[in-house]
Amino acid sequence: MNSSQSPQLPARPLALPNLLTYARIAAVPVVVGLLYWQSILDGGLWIRWVALAVFIVAGITDVLDGYFARMYGQQSSLGRMLDPIADKLLVASCLLMLAAEETIRGWSLLASVVILCREILVSGLREYLAELRVSVPVSRLAKWKTTWQLVAVGFLIAGEAGDRLFSEIFKREMLLITTSGLALLWLSALVTLYTGWDYMRAGVRHMMD
Repeated sequence: MNSSQSPQLPARPLALPNLLTYARIAAVPVVVGLLYWQSILDGGLWIRWVALAVFIVAGITDVLDGYFARMYGQQSSLGRMLDPIADKLLVASCLLMLAAEETIRGWSLLASVVILCREILVSGLREYLAELRVSVPVSRLAKWKTTWQLVAVGFLIAGEAGDRLFSEIFKREMLLITTSGLALLWLSALVTLYTGWDYMRAGVRHMMD
């Protein structure tokens, strides 16, 4: 992971990529509220499908904002700041709700802790390096890490509703969706550890310099 001086970019608060990022941030309380309604307030399982649909749309905006920023040359300092924040808010809030309702429980809670701790660590390192006017570019693996996190959380949001659907299809009780989500969560946690070490190494190098 190479570091470089941060180029100066305009803010462009109303650019299309930034509007998509705002929408992703706005989706966070919607998804959390739906999960709370279904699990804590004993709503119907159909609510989880609605939550999943909102979550998927939010995840798609993560792809589109970068795509449109490059296509239309609308990279901005505001987008550079908000895009990773929006991703972290979406993933972290869903992980906390899934832990609260015990879709994530037992040893799998450690995977969530790893992901959350890494995000806090990287945010601190980015703030420190920003004071030195040093930018640490996001690696391709780090981008895939975010994708795997979103896919894992999506499976876990479907959770019980997805398990029941497959149980009805195959005429026997199955926990296919939840189990797949937990496996992907552990995969995400392992990749998260590796990419977090990459950021830590860059931060320590600049502290030594």
